[in-house]
Amino acid sequence: MMVRRRVSPAGGAPFRGLAAAGAALLLAGLPAAPAVADEESTSEHTLTMAVSQEVDTLNPFTAIRLISTSAMRLQYNYLTMYDPESDEVIPGLAEEWAPGEDEDGEVDPSVWTYQLRDDVTFSDGEAFDADDVVWTFNTMKEEEDGANTALANYVKNLEEATALGDHEVQLTFDEPVALGEHMRVPILPEHVWSEIDDLAEFTPAEEDDFPVVGTGPFVLTEYVPGQRLVYEANDDYYDGRPAFDRVVMEYYDEQDAQVEALRSGDVDFIQSLTAAQTEELSGEGEGNIVVNEGLGRRFLGFTINPGAEARNGDEIGDGHPALQDKTVRQAIMHAIDKEDLVDRVYGGYAEPAEGNIPARFENFYYVPEGDDRIDFDPEEAERMLDDAGYEMGDDGVRESPDGDPLEFRMIVHLDDPDRVRTGESMVEWLGDIGIAVDQQNVDSGEVGEYLDAGEYDLIFTGWSVNPDPDSILELHTCDARPAEPGDGMSSDSWFCDEEYDELYAAQGVEVDADERAAIIQEMQAILYDEAVMNTLVYPRQVEAYRSDVIEEGSMTPHPDPGGIFYGQDDMWSWWTAEPAETDAGSGLSTTALVAIGGAVVVVVAGVGFVLWRRSATAGDRE
Repeated sequence: MMVRRRVSPAGGAPFRGLAAAGAALLLAGLPAAPAVADEESTSEHTLTMAVSQEVDTLNPFTAIRLISTSAMRLQYNYLTMYDPESDEVIPGLAEEWAPGEDEDGEVDPSVWTYQLRDDVTFSDGEAFDADDVVWTFNTMKEEEDGANTALANYVKNLEEATALGDHEVQLTFDEPVALGEHMRVPILPEHVWSEIDDLAEFTPAEEDDFPVVGTGPFVLTEYVPGQRLVYEANDDYYDGRPAFDRVVMEYYDEQDAQVEALRSGDVDFIQSLTAAQTEELSGEGEGNIVVNEGLGRRFLGFTINPGAEARNGDEIGDGHPALQDKTVRQAIMHAIDKEDLVDRVYGGYAEPAEGNIPARFENFYYVPEGDDRIDFDPEEAERMLDDAGYEMGDDGVRESPDGDPLEFRMIVHLDDPDRVRTGESMVEWLGDIGIAVDQQNVDSGEVGEYLDAGEYDLIFTGWSVNPDPDSILELHTCDARPAEPGDGMSSDSWFCDEEYDELYAAQGVEVDADERAAIIQEMQAILYDEAVMNTLVYPRQVEAYRSDVIEEGSMTPHPDPGGIFYGQDDMWSWWTAEPAETDAGSGLSTTALVAIGGAVVVVVAGVGFVLWRRSATAGDRE
């Protein structure tokens, strides 16, 4: 079964390219402007978005944070992508793909073959071919705890990647894999990355590392730690040059500062608005600001330190010993009122969460029932703690049977007002059942350091979930922990459970969609019952942008309609974004607008080219 290519939903890119070319022709016919004016009103268009999280690395092999993976989707491509309207898998660098066949002619999903595009070049002009795919996958397979830190789940059963031709690749696994068409692995240029000595530690940082070579619609040209990432449009992007010449990710550590930057025009796009900010920006007097409320793919929650250990058994950090007791962890969950969080903290822009896969992915969505539920019930929490011997002290704080006060540290993202307020509510609720919590609000870049060091008791977390949830499930396997203290890890919880691992392995080789969904729901039931990885809410993502810079309606949401722009599974929003006609960057002065009338002939002449180009592009995509 070969999968046919589908028409990309962003097929307008070539048209935009012509529009830009037309604008350039128009401007070429205008009187020369003063030099200073030229610098301030060039024909270049920049889209600046505010981000609150600093990248952990610019190395695709090891990047984990949402900001890092979101940024890299601008500069790299995968073999396949997701259609924003249907979430179905569509071609990326691979035009077609198919599982193999065994000797009896039956489908053999332990072998996958990919037919690659033959019209792709890297941003440095080198041709993309099968060797780049083979090198990327085989390097991840061979470089344990280095080049597979963040993407290990895609190669755990890989025997080898083989080039069958210049543009044909075969991946052979030692057992059937369900991920054959969901390989979310950025394909890297072998001629660049094979020259790097230490793939585990490398991140582009020196002047010579820029521009960073990739196949994506944008090229990373500048990175200033703690300040910004700068991307330039890739003129030779195989599916059409973006309309914006530059995308800048500007770092702001406070959400309120992002809102003011949007108002002042210092940035053009912000995300993760609080309910109060949403109501404020949606009100009157914000004429150039458009608010988008979308169905997100994130969950927010917290993990409880179950006694962090490396895979070799060495203990890590200083988690409170009482938290190794499931009774204490479940009592904590009984004390938290998720409905109240939705109402008071999120102003209704969220839903209570149980499993770690949002309802958007309905096949995998988990809802506990009956006696399995751990609902808000502080009286039940107190009963459980009393029965387990955690007696209440005179100071209102319980002690464990070993005499340890139930005094926990809770690490919260300082830059997220919703999480800070959620933490404050938890402090109050847990205090009511005799658990004292010291809430420590820290910069988001430090949260991961506390997690990796195991120096916390409760720590906030949140993840974006892909249409295929394998990656999010892998975070809680025993192998996601470091091999030994100091090694890299992908674990988000230090969770390790034999039954969970067996189910994780089973879902990875189950090719029946319904059977696999049932296994994945069973995995979430284990996480829910163990109360180490605890989800609180599925927030609806609220974003805002300036319509005098970004043409309203030009950005493709995911899902489409009703989806989000920031943190998508791919990069539809930024690739399809078009400059507003009123954007100062267009350089269209009144004189220029008058001159447009004289240039109609140019546009009309271009129509034939548009039709020809559109036809050619559609043909390429079918």
